[in-house]
Amino acid sequence: MLTQINPKLPMRDKTITRNFYINKLGFKEFGSQDFEGYLMVEKDAIQIHFFEFKELDPLTNYGQVYIRTDAIYNFYQTLLDNKTWIHPNGQLDTKPWGQKEFSLLDPDNNLLTFGESI
Repeated sequence: MLTQINPKLPMRDKTITRNFYINKLGFKEFGSQDFEGYLMVEKDAIQIHFFEFKELDPLTNYGQVYIRTDAIYNFYQTLLDNKTWIHPNGQLDTKPWGQKEFSLLDPDNNLLTFGESI
């Protein structure tokens, strides 16, 4: 039986990635050890892992994660209050497939889409 999924995304700089996810998105670091070249963050029931890829070209990175939420308006407003940059094509909107969604890019151009069923 499958019980969880923890996506692994590339990062160029662990300090920058950690700062973005903790200070902009409200995640916290997961785990009690600091592994070189690896980072784990969590928020509520979501965990995202990152592996170091110093040669990553953000313009050719297609890392993507879709994260479901049950409080999209509150989370979206929190990000706006934190001055988190929302992608111009990713503003909160109702989609024809029955989701309210918004998207943003992290410092390495990983696309994070947040959605709530309507």
